[in-house]
Amino acid sequence: MKYIIIILLLAFSIDLSAQQKQFSKDDNGKFIYYMVVDSQSFSKDTLLQRARSFVNVAYKKSMAQESVTDSSVLAKGTMVIDKTILVAGHPSGEVSYNFVFEARNGKYRFWLTDLLFIPYQRDRYGNFVATTKVGVPLERTPGKLSAGAWKDIVNSAYNKIEKFGEDFKKYLATNRVEKAKKKAETISTKQW
Repeated sequence: MKYIIIILLLAFSIDLSAQQKQFSKDDNGKFIYYMVVDSQSFSKDTLLQRARSFVNVAYKKSMAQESVTDSSVLAKGTMVIDKTILVAGHPSGEVSYNFVFEARNGKYRFWLTDLLFIPYQRDRYGNFVATTKVGVPLERTPGKLSAGAWKDIVNSAYNKIEKFGEDFKKYLATNRVEKAKKKAETISTKQW
């Protein structure tokens, strides 16, 4: 009886580990993370304002706004991919992407595409820096020797981009009003 339970648990855990999420491919064969969201409670202008705020305020260190129209926001950004071994981790590289947001009344869509991986290495001061300025597309087929490492990079990139998508949806769903900075009160020591 014990052996049957152990075999069932092993088979179930192997089945779960094989079902990893993967990127979809667009018409050109490039990886894409695409999401359409219904938001009946917000107007197009509100969604557009919040998307601009997300790019320019929330992710201003890692994203740069390219252009804005009356219904879309285009931006370029990067995110650092970490390599974790047991508890310790270090950055293995960064993924650059193009971010596109389009809004209509009642719904919006966004996607990340043109994913390029730039590997990191340690410099002589112990900092992790990019080895090159030219990125490698994530959809390329790796060789036999680096297939395992490349699969880990793609899975880590997918997890980071999926988290980015969830953060973006939460940011657009919440009512975040930019607070005006309060003037610092001047204290007079002459009157008391």
